[in-house]
Amino acid sequence: MTTATVHFEVLDGVATVRLDRPPMNALDIAVQDRLRELAAEATRRDDVRAVILYGGEKVFAAGADIKEMREMDHAAMVVRSRELQESFTAIARIPKPVVAAVTGYALGGGCELALCADFRIAGENAKLGQPEILLGLIPGAGGTQRLARLIGPSRAKDLIFTGRQVRADEALALGLVDRVVPADEVYEQARAWAAQLARGPALALRAAKECVDSGLETDIETGLAIERTWFAGLFATEDRERGMRSFVEEGPGKARFL
Repeated sequence: MTTATVHFEVLDGVATVRLDRPPMNALDIAVQDRLRELAAEATRRDDVRAVILYGGEKVFAAGADIKEMREMDHAAMVVRSRELQESFTAIARIPKPVVAAVTGYALGGGCELALCADFRIAGENAKLGQPEILLGLIPGAGGTQRLARLIGPSRAKDLIFTGRQVRADEALALGLVDRVVPADEVYEQARAWAAQLARGPALALRAAKECVDSGLETDIETGLAIERTWFAGLFATEDRERGMRSFVEEGPGKARFL
């Protein structure tokens, strides 16, 4: 199914979700639906402990399939917009560490997909932005919400209102990406980040992600309640026992959780 080419590979606990829809990895409906399916698979599989989102060496994703969208009227988009958001939210809610490996363009839906990751590594050739305003639209896959939460409302409004693209160095300064590396090292570095966490305590990592993400959506008292519930709950896990035993017997940072 050529319009929905998204590869899914697992190696040593790390799953790579790779978009492969040349030339620009346009995110059409079939790709969106496939991303939701793969998010569920990554969540379900015990052999997946971390996830990489990748678009290949040249481009991450240049946005939605505009030709496809142009054929949709208001009634169709009322239905589709919810499914679009649900696909991206499924990626954001994978209860395991997720890193976006960004090369080339990450625009519109591509930028919104990168925002669903926990960490973003960008190549020096990367360009990111939310250009929907230039089409008479606004971001519809979470961009107005996740971008503002990540870089702050004023900076988010600048990018959304103008539709301008930012290069990797500015994206780093804005906090839109977390690391900038040579373009040919993006996947390698994303894999190193994911592999390190894949060797960590899976339940504690899941708890940490849940606490941070849920806490950002509520008041601090509720967030603290979420935190202490998870904190106490982890005392019932084998990983907690293994980690503390290793600390006492071998010193810090030597526990093996696999």
